[in-house]
Amino acid sequence: MCGIAGYWNINSDSSKSAMALKKMVRLLEHRGPDGEGFWYDNKLGIGLGHRRLSIIDLSEYGSQPMLSKTRDSVITYNGEVYNYQQIRKELEAKGIKFRGHSDTEIIQEAIENWGLKDAVTKFIGMFAFALWDKKNRQLSIARDRLGIKPLYYAWINGNFVFASELKSIKAFPGFEGEIDRTSLGCLLKNGYIGAPLSMYKSIKKLKPGKILTIKFDSHGSSRELEDAFWSPSEVIEKGMDNTYSGTATEAINELENILIDSIGLRMLSDVPLGAFLSGGIDSSLVVALMQMQSDKPIKTFTVGFHEKGYNEAKHAEAVAKHIGTEHHQIYITHNEAMATIPVLTETFDEPFSDPSQIPTYLVSKMARGHVKVCLSGDGGDELFCGYNRYLKIRRIWNAMSLFPARARLPLSKIIQAGNHKLLQNEKLCSIAEIMGIVGKKELYALLFSQWKNIKEIVINCEGENSNHSEHPLGENNSSLDEYMMAEDLVKYLPDDILVKMDRASMGVGLEARVPILDHRVVEFSWRLPQRMKLYKGEGKWILKQVLCKHVPKSLIERPKMGFGVPIGEWLRGPLRDWAESLLDAERLKQDGFFHPDPVRKKWDEHIRGTRNWQFLLWNVIMFQAWLYNNN
Repeated sequence: MCGIAGYWNINSDSSKSAMALKKMVRLLEHRGPDGEGFWYDNKLGIGLGHRRLSIIDLSEYGSQPMLSKTRDSVITYNGEVYNYQQIRKELEAKGIKFRGHSDTEIIQEAIENWGLKDAVTKFIGMFAFALWDKKNRQLSIARDRLGIKPLYYAWINGNFVFASELKSIKAFPGFEGEIDRTSLGCLLKNGYIGAPLSMYKSIKKLKPGKILTIKFDSHGSSRELEDAFWSPSEVIEKGMDNTYSGTATEAINELENILIDSIGLRMLSDVPLGAFLSGGIDSSLVVALMQMQSDKPIKTFTVGFHEKGYNEAKHAEAVAKHIGTEHHQIYITHNEAMATIPVLTETFDEPFSDPSQIPTYLVSKMARGHVKVCLSGDGGDELFCGYNRYLKIRRIWNAMSLFPARARLPLSKIIQAGNHKLLQNEKLCSIAEIMGIVGKKELYALLFSQWKNIKEIVINCEGENSNHSEHPLGENNSSLDEYMMAEDLVKYLPDDILVKMDRASMGVGLEARVPILDHRVVEFSWRLPQRMKLYKGEGKWILKQVLCKHVPKSLIERPKMGFGVPIGEWLRGPLRDWAESLLDAERLKQDGFFHPDPVRKKWDEHIRGTRNWQFLLWNVIMFQAWLYNNN
């Protein structure tokens, strides 16, 4: 795993840009502590940089940026293509010889032989890379199918600039960091900023499964061309049109075989590796299938809390004991959490307010003391209907459906027109809002959003567009469960879950791999009938059947907890003074981003214990902490 950065402008002063690139790359040292490299063509005004975390082929033959044998292309690459050995055999059959055994050299030769788009569709893995095509005089950047690896880009004074993280682009001369208030609204609603938005108006995130190609004509004018090599909409549509026709037993066995292969590929490494283990379905399954393919105990890592209702460590320990792993665990105190928060504002680069970033960072830090690579169980909830909120929202939808759609809106108006004091009751307000909804999209947006009326909170907010990604499913051709899973696949998964895992792990120089998000697993999951995912109110049914072949049912048959953090209790206790300083009314007013009154109202209610506004407040707090750090 690595960090990448670069620029291109045929009209620019290449000497200044070359100096800037060195600073950009060194800001990514945490992503690649094992070395750095640069490549320049000063005549064409282009430079590529790389920070290296050596995982496969630790020799100089794995160093980057890498020039192809034909010298027709240069690549700087972050990620892993796990099926590179199979691709190598295909290329060797064509008479191509290789200098080393890194996946970088192999994917570069694949691109030169098959073309960029055709080659990328063969890759199984996670990646973000930039490729300079000397023949066609064009620069292309690409991001993996699910968005596991990040990639930002911007135009700065005529320079096309890209990097793995925002901080590198900010270091380029002429960067203007105007905060995007639409993005701030997105943060308040969701706790994250969805692609292609970033915290800054001038910087964008490349969407998952996309290739962006930049060309300059003979007059120095630039042109962008974006192309998709993998589309969740197409995957979902094809899967639902070609539903799996085998028996449940056949589906269980086929899924297990795909997962065994996916996990086996991700166990290839020239350095020590391990796995995160929470004791839940997904991580337990990954660890069980890892151990099955290993001749020595797998190293596993988990994190626990002293607060009741948040601690999964004891469950993880029981699973580890049964599977036979070399298990390591830590318990987090509020003091450790407080010490971590300033680090997170730097590590996450832009405001991000999923509180589970704290334990994710700390367990990554612990794991890095033992291994360089860790496998994670992320993705099971989105692909196999595992979130508790799916069941809750479906119950609400079913209750709504008892009333004809034409009657719900008038009923909503009657409730809202009633006694104002009654409407101060949250449940009555929710009923009024829910009854005014006519479709799945509105219901999911209402119940999954945190701050509702963004324009009343964010000063001069231009809108409430929380994510520019189009939904891959229409409301009329899917069940509510399918609609919500598709929503999370294109938004919540890449922009929250995978951001959290990438930044937390790379912040300590650890590579995290996510085998459940192998695109073959994703495609197979959307072929499965919904009853194999959600059966008699039980989510992830088919994953549990696979796991029960390796782990006793008694160890995993318990309510889902998730990777929660007692942030609400901490805000009333040990984090209170720190949070109060960030939410001070005068400070909010001076900063000029939030209307102080609604923020202070929720803070006061939370402190008194009359309401629990932990997530809404944490969104504001993490922005304020980020703003303070960046100033």
